[in-house]
Amino acid sequence: MLQQIDLKHFKCFALLKLPLRPLTLLSGVNASGKSSVMQALVLLHQTVREHEWSTRVMLNGGSVRLGTASAVIDDVYGRRTCGIALLDDDVAYEWEFSGERDEMSMAVERVRVDGVVQESPEDLHHLLPVSFEESQSAGPLSTRLRRLTYLTAERLGPREHYALEDPQLVPVVGPAGEHAASVLYSGEDQPVLDILAIPDVPPTRLRQVGARMDQFFPGCALVVEKVPRTGAVTLGFRTSNATNFHSPVHTGFGLTQVFPIVVAALSASRGDLLLIENPEVHLHPAGQASMGEFLAEVAAAGVQVLIETHSDHVLSGLRRAVKRGMLPPENVALHFFRPRENIEDGAAQVLSPVLDDSGGIDVWPDGFFDQFDKDMSHFAGWC
Repeated sequence: MLQQIDLKHFKCFALLKLPLRPLTLLSGVNASGKSSVMQALVLLHQTVREHEWSTRVMLNGGSVRLGTASAVIDDVYGRRTCGIALLDDDVAYEWEFSGERDEMSMAVERVRVDGVVQESPEDLHHLLPVSFEESQSAGPLSTRLRRLTYLTAERLGPREHYALEDPQLVPVVGPAGEHAASVLYSGEDQPVLDILAIPDVPPTRLRQVGARMDQFFPGCALVVEKVPRTGAVTLGFRTSNATNFHSPVHTGFGLTQVFPIVVAALSASRGDLLLIENPEVHLHPAGQASMGEFLAEVAAAGVQVLIETHSDHVLSGLRRAVKRGMLPPENVALHFFRPRENIEDGAAQVLSPVLDDSGGIDVWPDGFFDQFDKDMSHFAGWC
């Protein structure tokens, strides 16, 4: 499991040391750095996945497009370099990248693994020294980064059909969820993690995804079918037993926003990383709370989950899961990001409230899911 991520001169951070847990929730106002934490991990994943033997980190690819080095290096403190460090299963990894500000990739200037430093490395595999990978049988971090799933807030909307991809080339749902139908079709008979399997439902991916969608949208059922003589599949939803299956373009928008999250979670293995931006998109409040509980359940099954959210309902669902004993509070990290320009010298850019086993939170920083209380103060005295 990833235990910590450190960022140096990366985007809006001079230096960030962020603890991670089986479930980590990132919150805060817009443009405060939440997405930057996810993007740092996705940059490593993108390079490992698409450029296996590269000695440069790729800023643009199939998972994320960040432009040039000038968009990645901190404008205030950085010049030509930035760094990412990870603590994974008590092994420390650190990379320093450099590049001219108009370059669209950055060279690995230094890599440190468990205290051993390699300067200007000429041979890297999965961004790690080849000798280390050989000694560690490819290493758990390499596998984690390669299998990482990243879902952005801009998930694919309803479509009449979806491309069918080779599962060896496209093993995850994709940043917009664009491969979710393909992943479900190709792996429909694969078993899901035992802890995530709903009782009295066959433990295969297709049946369990359908059952989970029914939890979010009571009465929902789905089918996924290959279009004959094409490289495409269709997805059909029905919203009650009284209706037929319809194309997603004729159903509620929320179904296609939740669908890739459910497929990604039920396709994951223990030790995998699941990064989700705004899982609450197009869900009503009760559905948002259910999403928080669901993602807590996924984390309890051994899939590490990192969420960026603006929803107090997602937080409430997570707190309910902790209170029910689904996930111990020490397995949850809450981080509240504040814009650097609004912080006095010496103050922390990220505050980290702590959950207790009843779902209570020790401190509520100003701006941390407190807008409802602030709004209600305007109506004091109303009947």
